[in-house]
Amino acid sequence: MNNPLIKIGLFGIGLNTYWPQFKGLKERLEGYLQRIHDQLKYPSVEVINAGLVDSPEKAQSTADLFKQQDAALIFLYVSTYALSSTVLPVVQKARVPVIVLNLQPVPAIDYQWFNRLGDRGKMTAEWLAHCQACSLPEIASVFNRARIPFHQITGTLDDRDAWREIGDWIAAGRVAEVLRKNRVGILGHYYNGMLDVYSDPTQHAAFFGCHLIHLEMDELKLLRAEVQPQEIKQKISELHAEFDVSAECDPREIERAAHTAVALDKLAEKHRLGSLCYYYEGTPGNEHENIVTSVIPGNSLLTARHIPVAGECELKNVQAMKIMDAFGAGGSFTEFYAMDFNEDILLMGHDGPGHIAIAQGKPKLKPLGIYHGKPGRGVSVEMQVKQGPVTILSVIQHHDGQLRFLVAEGESVAGPILEIGNTNSRYKFSVGVKHFINQWSKAGPAHHCAVGVGHIAAKIEKLSALLGMEMIHVC
Repeated sequence: MNNPLIKIGLFGIGLNTYWPQFKGLKERLEGYLQRIHDQLKYPSVEVINAGLVDSPEKAQSTADLFKQQDAALIFLYVSTYALSSTVLPVVQKARVPVIVLNLQPVPAIDYQWFNRLGDRGKMTAEWLAHCQACSLPEIASVFNRARIPFHQITGTLDDRDAWREIGDWIAAGRVAEVLRKNRVGILGHYYNGMLDVYSDPTQHAAFFGCHLIHLEMDELKLLRAEVQPQEIKQKISELHAEFDVSAECDPREIERAAHTAVALDKLAEKHRLGSLCYYYEGTPGNEHENIVTSVIPGNSLLTARHIPVAGECELKNVQAMKIMDAFGAGGSFTEFYAMDFNEDILLMGHDGPGHIAIAQGKPKLKPLGIYHGKPGRGVSVEMQVKQGPVTILSVIQHHDGQLRFLVAEGESVAGPILEIGNTNSRYKFSVGVKHFINQWSKAGPAHHCAVGVGHIAAKIEKLSALLGMEMIHVC
């Protein structure tokens, strides 16, 4: 997946009154700021370094710089004590999330060495190079009174935990950019009567900044009619390369799925889709029914290519899948299947597209004589999510209309699954299956969620802060 460029504003703060009083102090603090700049050079990150802001005038010019350069995040390095009047104008005008870096040069001042310096001026300068915490309450007070959201990281310049947190903020900022530029396709309509999945597209545009496109089944039908035999043949080869195709599969069903998969590729390319949710039934024998009963393999291939596809027209869940995928965790369409109280695990899966890039082993294509609760028959994907740490995410819409994140971390564990031609895995949660299901359901999500590999709740929490969304963390 190509990571979009994210621009990060960086500035340090100081007090210009100090510079003539303490020779070399300004240069020393600028050196610390440069160390931070150098460590912020992540892939696809452009750092806009405004240097040391030490006066209201410099604050105004820095605000202009960040605004002109379209900084998505601002890192404010507290290098020494500084007046809050040199800080407020920068973030007021930029109006982007600000992370305050309270990073001391070393874990502690060497008191014996310090007290042997003798020269009070040198001693004060040394203290000022370590008094990052001094400004923090003042900055927080002013930001709170100005109603400016901010986040803090406290530690040292080489603190691994602090830099891990900084990396998480950058990752969250990049995902926010992915969501803002995402083009979400809505094909067909909701599964009739599935009230929990219904959602307000306007709220999604408001919270995520995405562009939503309502697509027509007739357009997919026309694209499918234009598919050439050679394209179908190539897609059949791709299906055999990506899946363990069961010998039970009728070759005609594989060809039908390949035919539709090519058309789906063309639809995604034509509209520059970054994600897609869909559902349709059609009438018996209708071409639309023929299409919608052959989409699962093609949708799974799209999902693995960073264009997540959610069935049952679950808009909220395709947003969750996109978020998980943008974090590099995958994001497979899933729901609760059954509880195993003997082993204290939860079986989760779905009959729709799976994120085959996070499968445990090679995913399988199997024939289904009937799609439960849906019309038709065809081939479907059976896979397990990789064993190890996992995160599940749901985007929920509350009774007040606001969107929220619901997150839990657990483990994908080995063991038998239901071999029914669906995505299917076994998950264990530290609080136990009973408590987990009660707490998860209490938050009011739809019955779908996205599962991805790795524990990334801390990153999602930062994304929720950047988007101004509440996050509920189960477990």
